[in-house]
Amino acid sequence: MKRNIMTTLEAWRQSRHRRPLVLCGARQVGKTYVLKELGRTQYDSCAYLNLMDEHTHAVFESGYNAKQVLENIGVLTGTRIVPGHTLVIIDEIQEVPAALTLMKAFAEDTPEQHIAAAGSYLGLSYHAGHSFPVGKIDSIDMYPLTFMEFLEAAGQGELAEIVHALDFNRAELFADKLERLLRQYYFVGGMPQAVSEFLDGDNDYLAARRVQQALLSDYDKDFSKHKGDVPEIDVERVRLAYRSIPSQLGRENHKFVFGHITSGARRTQYETAIQFIVDSGLAHRVYRINKPQLPLRDYEDLSAFKLYLHDIGLLGAAMNVSARDVLLSNKVFEEYKGAMTEQYVCQQLTATGHAPYYWTATRGTAEVDFILQYNGQPAPLEVKAEENVHAKSLRLLCADTGLHGYRSSMKGYREQDWLTNVPLWAVGEYFAAWNDPANQIPEGF
Repeated sequence: MKRNIMTTLEAWRQSRHRRPLVLCGARQVGKTYVLKELGRTQYDSCAYLNLMDEHTHAVFESGYNAKQVLENIGVLTGTRIVPGHTLVIIDEIQEVPAALTLMKAFAEDTPEQHIAAAGSYLGLSYHAGHSFPVGKIDSIDMYPLTFMEFLEAAGQGELAEIVHALDFNRAELFADKLERLLRQYYFVGGMPQAVSEFLDGDNDYLAARRVQQALLSDYDKDFSKHKGDVPEIDVERVRLAYRSIPSQLGRENHKFVFGHITSGARRTQYETAIQFIVDSGLAHRVYRINKPQLPLRDYEDLSAFKLYLHDIGLLGAAMNVSARDVLLSNKVFEEYKGAMTEQYVCQQLTATGHAPYYWTATRGTAEVDFILQYNGQPAPLEVKAEENVHAKSLRLLCADTGLHGYRSSMKGYREQDWLTNVPLWAVGEYFAAWNDPANQIPEGF
């Protein structure tokens, strides 16, 4: 499976300012796979240590002695560790908090050694009594497969290249195929195992759904695992809040309402649970802004937000959406009021480095699904599930502010005087282009 993050990892390997790496992400997004692939393709050897195996914990008994720990890893893995030629991988680093703290010692005492760790957000965020080595590590976030990565995995690399190049004239020739593949992605999602089972089984939708259901069950169990790390967390409230996300997205107003979690639920009772879910990487919180003006964060309303799951396939599984409804009809998009399409767009934006907001008028008479910082200004983005492209709220906002609007739908690419329509199958690549740091530096500077 070709993952875009490999380019970032290869740049880390070559950097003169490289520090020990911590690759973060929700469970089962492919962290172990990409680190092993980096070791296999870019190094002469690889020393792999999985801290889920309790027998490996002994290598850290040397305490804060980084060189001794590296020797211990070499002995345990049977690998001769050569600086610059061997990649040391510490997997599931959250299982031994001392190992995370030791990353600072690796940075200071063995800077020539290439060390990469993988850990889940949940474990890394909630180990009481152990400090995170701020300023001493390189941290990279990893997400489920994007739609472009799904195309690559499905053997549609040439088609993905056309979309990546934003060659809309050529891509429109394959619009029907892209829509069919996008509908597959809506059901399968981007969790690597679900994608693998789906493709290995020659489009086995049932196999993908079994993986999704197992992941949802595993996440539920994980909440209990960290109960002792955070005494103030009420596991049952975390479960109730997490399970309510799909039904909240299915409502006309996708704003998260605490009272919809369970009868009598209040913000003071569930805010900690919500933050726990967000910190785990299992949901994205999108705040409302009361004014579309830069910097967007200065105008965020912390009392109003939407919650999206981290993967559209898992959202479909939680909603019990059938493959038939996603693939053959628009029923699912009508019944869930655009929730799956908004989920898809949010997932693509987040994976490409955007931190989206949404906007509503003060009296709630108008709403725009997402507000981004794009091309150096606020960019309002309206999402349409199919080809119904009426966007009164977007037009109102653009008329009042003079901003250029963006709409994403199943229609083709189109430029108007005040609006750009971006096909849903290209929305990730379109907005990713400006998010590349290299594109944000003016020429001559």
